[in-house]
Amino acid sequence: MPPSCGSCPDCGSSRVLQVEVYCESQWVCQDCGSVVSAGRLVSDPGPGLGPGSGSGPGTTDVRYRHTTPGRSQIRGLQRVRAMCRILRLSYEVEELAEVFFRKAYIHGRFLRVRLEKKEALVGCCVLVSCRLRNWPLALGTICSLLEADPLLVGGVYKDLDKILDMDIPKTCITDVLEAHSREYKVSSVHVPEELAESAAALARRSVALVELAADSWIVTGRHPVPIMMAAIFLSWQSLNPTRVRLKYSLNKFCQLSKMPLNKTAGKRVREMTDVLCKLGQEIPWLRAEELVSPAQMLQHLEDILQHRYALLRHALQTHQDTLETDQDTSETDQDTLETHQDTGVQPGSNHPPLEALCQAPDQVERPPSELTKVNRDQHEAGGASHGNSEQQPVANWGKRMLFAPPCVRNPKIRKVAPSEQADVNGDEDISDSEIQSYLRTPQEVREYVQMQQSLLSGSEDKGQSKRE
Repeated sequence: MPPSCGSCPDCGSSRVLQVEVYCESQWVCQDCGSVVSAGRLVSDPGPGLGPGSGSGPGTTDVRYRHTTPGRSQIRGLQRVRAMCRILRLSYEVEELAEVFFRKAYIHGRFLRVRLEKKEALVGCCVLVSCRLRNWPLALGTICSLLEADPLLVGGVYKDLDKILDMDIPKTCITDVLEAHSREYKVSSVHVPEELAESAAALARRSVALVELAADSWIVTGRHPVPIMMAAIFLSWQSLNPTRVRLKYSLNKFCQLSKMPLNKTAGKRVREMTDVLCKLGQEIPWLRAEELVSPAQMLQHLEDILQHRYALLRHALQTHQDTLETDQDTSETDQDTLETHQDTGVQPGSNHPPLEALCQAPDQVERPPSELTKVNRDQHEAGGASHGNSEQQPVANWGKRMLFAPPCVRNPKIRKVAPSEQADVNGDEDISDSEIQSYLRTPQEVREYVQMQQSLLSGSEDKGQSKRE
């Protein structure tokens, strides 16, 4: 078998061997089976020249490459068509996705990559085609169809955006909700009538919930799939808040609707429920004792969503008034405490001031050494408390706000490396070995004296030479 020639442009393998097929030789990749290049075509020989001479009159050497796509490229195009038919896309979107796949497949960024990345390229081409034709499709749907890592698919999508150099429109989460709500099997065909709900009603209520979540900073910087799942779950419960539906948890609802549970969706459900409870307390025609549990809050979800802007303004104003009242109370308490500290009397006590204690007979009769020790201890205690007050972290302002971004309300705690320097106050004991290291040995003393004498003699010689 002849030696290999170069590498395969489809899969990047170096196992490219020459194979004789009938009367022509071809270079074929042994890993993916694609034909890299074909052999020489020789026209009819002239007089006196036999076939295979390769040069001379009557012969023409022609080198060519096969334009037929390789095996992996054909498999990728088949995956593009299959995915478009699973999503029930139009023929125009399918054809556009194939064009994008052919263009990106021969690019240098996707030539020598793993098969997982080429599978992700298939889904990204379909996603780009859908967004160019205003068809709502989420990246999470592509990841679930491909069963691929979302980080890998997201990276391939960014590379494809740079390669195509096109203005791909960005889709909003509310545009995707309608298509996402159809994936939940909660119609009357799949579940009992008391648990059934139409996809259109779920989409309308979920869009309003997501808009409320966006106004209260829940959507900021968050993955859209858990938010959509939490909104659809709360919408399903609130559209018909019976005792049977209210007993369903998110995990049980996902099993009922035949959807895989997202681990983060439970946190989003709690965050949305907390916001709904805060807004429900501002409804004027409801009493506060009626809004105790989230289950009771779901019964008034329609009223909250209908008047959400007015309730948001009223809740923010009420929270601001509460903060100002608390601040005035704290300032009054601080002034009272400072007044008692100036007079030397503790709040709520009948003890005499500190000056009277300082002039008491037992205090005056103390020896000076004991008084000095007491003062030093008090000074050290005051310095320690002052240092602790300086090291206290600044209070997080997001905790004081009614609605704040997640990165502010729950910031990441940065680890501070402990200081390697020990506390030095100047009163530490010096060991004998350290004292001995500061003292000069007899030999060092002799060398020092000799150096001084040599320097003095040298300076005297220079002075005599200048006088002469």
